Amino acid sequence: MRWWPRTIRWQMLAGVLLLGAISLGLFTIWLIRQAEIVYTQSQQRLAYEANSVALQSKEALLQERPGWIGLSVKMMGEEPTVSIVRVTDPAGNVLFVSQGEPEQFPLKPAELAKIPLCRHEQPLVFNFDGSRWEAVRAIYTGADLRGYAWVAFDSGWAHERIKSILLDTAVFGCIWTVATVLLVLLMAGTITRPLAILHRGTGDLMNSPVSDGHFPLPVRIHNEIGDLIEAFNRMVASLAEQRTGLNNTLSLLDSMLTNAPFGLIFLDRNCRLVRVNQVFADLTGMPLNSHLGRTLPELLPQPLARNLENVVLRIFGGEESVRDLEINNKGGKSNRPSTWLVNAYPVRTTPQQVRWVGLVALDATRRKRAEEALRKAEKLAVTGRLAASIAHEINNPLEAITNLLFLLKNYCQLQEPALNYVGQAEHELLRIAEITQQTLRFYRQSTQPSRVNMSELLDSVLSLYQERLSTLNIQVERDYNSQMDLFCFAGEIRQVIANLVGNATDAFSNGGRLLIRAHRSSNWKNPSQSGVRFTVADTGNGMSPEVREHIFEAFFTTKEVTGTGLGLWVSLEIITRHHGQIHVRSRVAASGHLSGTVFQFFIPDGPIPTSGGEPAAT
Repeated sequence: MRWWPRTIRWQMLAGVLLLGAISLGLFTIWLIRQAEIVYTQSQQRLAYEANSVALQSKEALLQERPGWIGLSVKMMGEEPTVSIVRVTDPAGNVLFVSQGEPEQFPLKPAELAKIPLCRHEQPLVFNFDGSRWEAVRAIYTGADLRGYAWVAFDSGWAHERIKSILLDTAVFGCIWTVATVLLVLLMAGTITRPLAILHRGTGDLMNSPVSDGHFPLPVRIHNEIGDLIEAFNRMVASLAEQRTGLNNTLSLLDSMLTNAPFGLIFLDRNCRLVRVNQVFADLTGMPLNSHLGRTLPELLPQPLARNLENVVLRIFGGEESVRDLEINNKGGKSNRPSTWLVNAYPVRTTPQQVRWVGLVALDATRRKRAEEALRKAEKLAVTGRLAASIAHEINNPLEAITNLLFLLKNYCQLQEPALNYVGQAEHELLRIAEITQQTLRFYRQSTQPSRVNMSELLDSVLSLYQERLSTLNIQVERDYNSQMDLFCFAGEIRQVIANLVGNATDAFSNGGRLLIRAHRSSNWKNPSQSGVRFTVADTGNGMSPEVREHIFEAFFTTKEVTGTGLGLWVSLEIITRHHGQIHVRSRVAASGHLSGTVFQFFIPDGPIPTSGGEPAAT
């Protein structure tokens, strides 16, 4: 229970207060019962007093001494529980009263209404005005009704009696509660003080050496707690002896763990870490002191943790050791694949018992990525050569077709419809020739940068996609100066623009807007460096955050069989070579928001350094 105190002192005090609250509730129930008894006894007494006045009045009438009736009324009015006594005739007219004159205390209508309810010689007790009790008794002499005796109850007497009981109970409860609390505080002190000494000694044992002067703990009480402190002192002395023998061994082990050039961990049978070195902490990306006592799934991605746990369980199951086990991981914070080389061996405390399992882990991810990058580079080279070969081979039949169309148009005397068809064929043939020239231009890059007009470069790229843009009902917005130029590798910048425009075109499903912008700007990271900022923005389908995280990776594509996954990867390489920067923002359609993607990249205007630039994508 979170609300219950944690210390013995306050637990005992809370228990006493809880007991007091329960006792107070029981006393309250008892007081209510006593009040009911008091009121019941008061009603019975009230009926008895009315019956007594009626009998005395009857006797006075039988002896023809009506003066005795007034005397009886006066005497009954002196009772502490009686408020007023009256005797009336059968019609309800007051004849005698215990105080004052009869005409001062006439019967009220509510009292007159009770007269028909009176039975023969039986008192009637009723509540009057909500808080006043009254009894009435008929007076008979033989069969003749001679009048009524009325006795009113004084509620102040009952209230005083209940108040007296309540006061006595409250005084007793206060005295009992105070005495109990004092007793609890006194007893709690005799228990908590030695426990506090033991608790402080435990903390000192955890935080400081045994020989620092805090031990042995003083024994100031001779009971079970004192015996516990003495046993604790013996345990501390035994720990001091064992610690002395283990210091050298631990120093050697710590030196090996700290200076080993690979990740080294030790696990128990529950696959919890008992020792770990800094290299392994660097592999997990967590502080060194947060590893002990944790399991592998708490530190590593699930696939990698399960593979390592399987290795550990195999060792505990009887296998001697595991050598050069390659484990691939596809999880982690970066969500990128990684590769570990793992060696596992048993650590025995006895020849038959395996106490721990040691793991030697080497992160081979960089080596694997280097091998993969080399294979991808070979694929890119083959792809470039194949594209150039195809474009070159297309040029030969294109030249022949161009010549044939020229002869057909000028020497065959064709009529008007046929001439129009020949003109359309020439137009389409020029588009094919332009596409092949652009392909060759992308592959046969200039070896030297030059100053290039950006308007002509952007227009040439858009001309390649003009027909496709028109077919998809895409509105192209151009925003660039016809006189603006840039010192760059023209073919490479053309390739970047073509990749971005092509991807934007593929993102449209049913029309939209495509913005191509270029203007003078400054480097985002270095405002003193000027250049040209390019923007390619579309209102297409957009990209999810998961896709956006991988768009600059080679061979990553969302276009199924129609995409190669090389466009943005090559674009990033080109921008990095120019020491530029590229930013991308994208959003898929959601309630109240439109979808679209914006690519912005900056190319410095000036000499291009030969060294590679920093990563440009953000």
